[in-house]
Amino acid sequence: MPDYIYLLENRLSADQQNALRQLREVAREAGILLFLTGDAVRDLTSGHAVRDIEVAVQGNALKLKKAIEKVGAKTWGEDEASHALYLCFPGTVRVDLVSTHRRDYAKPGKPVFHLSSIQDDLRRRDFTVNAMAISLNEGSFGLLMDPMNGAADIEARTLRLVSNYGFLEEPAFLIRATRYIARLSWDLDPRTQQRYENAKAENVIEHLSAHDHSFELEQIGHEDEGLKVLRALEAEGWMNVLFPSWTAAKADEEKLNALHDLRAQLQMQGVHPDMSAGQMQLLTAKMSPKDLSALKKQMLRQGFVEEWNSLDSLASGFAKVLLSKANATPSLAYKLFTTHDPEAVLWLGFTSKDSAVKAKYELFLKTWPEARQRTPYAQMQEMRITPDLATYKDIVHQIFLQLIDGGLNTPEEIKAFLEPHSPPAPPPQITIKRTRAKRNVEKVKEKSFDDDEDEEGGDEDDLDDIGGGDDEEIDLGLNLPKGDDLDEEIVDEEEPESDEVDSDDEDEEPVRKGRGKQPAPAKPGKAASHKNEVPVGKTAVKPEATAKATSAGKVTPPAKGKPEPPKAEKGKVAAPAPAAKKAAPPAKPAHPVKPVPTKPVAKTPAKPAVKAAQVKSHAKPAHKAVAAKKPAPVAKAKPHTPAKSSKPAAKKPVHKAGKKH
Repeated sequence: MPDYIYLLENRLSADQQNALRQLREVAREAGILLFLTGDAVRDLTSGHAVRDIEVAVQGNALKLKKAIEKVGAKTWGEDEASHALYLCFPGTVRVDLVSTHRRDYAKPGKPVFHLSSIQDDLRRRDFTVNAMAISLNEGSFGLLMDPMNGAADIEARTLRLVSNYGFLEEPAFLIRATRYIARLSWDLDPRTQQRYENAKAENVIEHLSAHDHSFELEQIGHEDEGLKVLRALEAEGWMNVLFPSWTAAKADEEKLNALHDLRAQLQMQGVHPDMSAGQMQLLTAKMSPKDLSALKKQMLRQGFVEEWNSLDSLASGFAKVLLSKANATPSLAYKLFTTHDPEAVLWLGFTSKDSAVKAKYELFLKTWPEARQRTPYAQMQEMRITPDLATYKDIVHQIFLQLIDGGLNTPEEIKAFLEPHSPPAPPPQITIKRTRAKRNVEKVKEKSFDDDEDEEGGDEDDLDDIGGGDDEEIDLGLNLPKGDDLDEEIVDEEEPESDEVDSDDEDEEPVRKGRGKQPAPAKPGKAASHKNEVPVGKTAVKPEATAKATSAGKVTPPAKGKPEPPKAEKGKVAAPAPAAKKAAPPAKPAHPVKPVPTKPVAKTPAKPAVKAAQVKSHAKPAHKAVAAKKPAPVAKAKPHTPAKSSKPAAKKPVHKAGKKH
C-alpha cells in the first residue's frame, strides 16, 4: 500500500497543494471534515497524472462559498440539488467541492439527494476505483478509506460497478465507463460488461439527466487526449445523445498534436499549463459558429467557457509584456516565462507568428537551458555549497540567471559570487598524540593480558607442571610422610611388556646423578625451604592444573581400590613400604574419556641422566603416593577454581621401577 502522505506531497503540483491547503484552513475554521475523493485518489494510486480534484466535505459545501472566495478562488458554477461548488484556484486548478450524500432513485436518472456521511457517499459512487477517499483532516491526514476494495481493482486494472443497478439508476455511468476505458486503457469486469451491454440494449441512456449531460459534455475538453475520447464516445453512439453535430471530423488533429508537443516542452522548463481551453478550441475548430455557440451554452462550468473565450486576449497581453524594454534582459525574460499565466504562455507560443516572439521562445526552450551545463558544481563543492544547504536550489538558480546574462566567465568571478553563500569551514579535527612511553606501557599491558589468557587456557605448560618437569618445588599442603628413610633418586621406569601405555609417564622426574639425598635446586630469587620440599618419588602437582588436565581428558584418573605394593627388582629385597592412608575416591569427570597414549615430554634435566645400567645397581624402590586429604592454598601462584569438580583429584600411585617378575 503506497504512502498517501508522500503522494500528496510529491505527486501534486505546487498549485494543487496550495489549493488543498487553503481548503483545509477553511474547513478547520468552519469545523467541517473534508476528504479527497474521486479521480484524484485513483490517479494517485495508479500513477497517472492528477488533473481533476474532487474534495468532499461532511456538511453543506455551499456554506463555504464566501470563505473560499476570500482566499482567492473563483466560483465557476454550483449545483443546488447536490450542494456542490465548482471552483478554480490560482494556477488554473479545478476543484469540485461536493457535499457527502446518498441518493435514492424513484425513477432512472432522477436521484433524490440526502446529506450523509463519507461512508454512504463512497457507496453511491460509480466504480470501485472511484469509491476511495483520503482524509485531509488533522490527526488522520493521509488515511485511506476503501470500503469497496477499489485498490485491488486498480491493481487488476479493472472497472467494477459499486451497485449492481448502477447503469439502470444512473445512465451517465455508461458514458463514464467508455471515457475511462479510452483514458486508462482498462477493461470492464465481466459482470459489469454484461450489465453494460444489457443497459445499452434497453436504451437506458434516454433517461440521462441535464446535469450529467452538461458534465459529460464538458469533460471531453478536460481529458488529456480529448480527440481519443471523442472518437470512443462517437463509436459507442453516445455523442448522438450529448451533441450530435460534434464529431471527430470537426477537430484539427494536426494542430492538436503541435499543442501537445509545445506543452511537453514547457513542462520541461517548469511551466505547467492547463490545456483544456486550448484543446477545446481545436476540437471544435471546424464547427459552425452557431453550433459552437450552442455547445458553449450547454457547458456545466461557465467560468471555463469564459477562459475558453479569453485565450486570444490573454496571449496578446503576454506578448506585449514579453517584448517590452523592461524585460529585455535574458534573466528578466526567463522570470517572466516562469511566473506569468501558464495558459497565456502556451497559447501565445502556439498561435503567434511574430518573429520577435518566436525568437524569445527559441531562447527559452533551447538556448538558455544549455547554460545549466556550465554550472560550477565542482567549485561549489570545494566551497562547501552542497545540496544539504536549505538555499542550495536558490543558489543554483541565481548562478543560472547570471550565466544567461553573460556573467561568471572566470573562476575569480565565480568565487566572488559564491563567497557570500559559502558556509564557514568546520573546526579542525583534534588529534591526541601518545608519547613513546605511553605506547610502551600499553604494549606491556597487552602482553601481560595475553599471558593471563594463556595461563587460564590450560595449555601444554600446565601439563608440564603436572609431570613435574620443572625444578621448582611447590607446597601443595599434602600430609606426606617424612622422607628421611627414603632414597631421593628415581629410576626410569621401564615400559611394561603389555601393549598398554601408562598415561602418567610424563609425570616422572628425570633421574639424578649420584647417590644419597640431593635436594632439588631452587630457582634464583626463591629460597628452598624444608616446607617446600617434596620427597623423591612424589610428584608436585598444581591442583588447578590437575583439574584442568583431568577435565580435558589428558590425565587418566587413578584406579579405584588400594594400589599394589611395589615389586622388588630382580636379585634385591624390596624395602618395606610405610603404611599409607586409604586414598579418597577421585572425583568422576562429567564426561569420561578414554586414556590416550602420549609420549613423554622431553625436559632438560638439571644434571645429565645416568645410564640405565649404572642406575640399576643403586636404585631403590620408590615410595607409594599418599592420597591428599585437603588441598592447601598454593604458595606463590594464582589460585584457580577447578572447572569440573570441587575436590582435587587424587595422585595416581607411581609404579615401581624395574622389570616385572
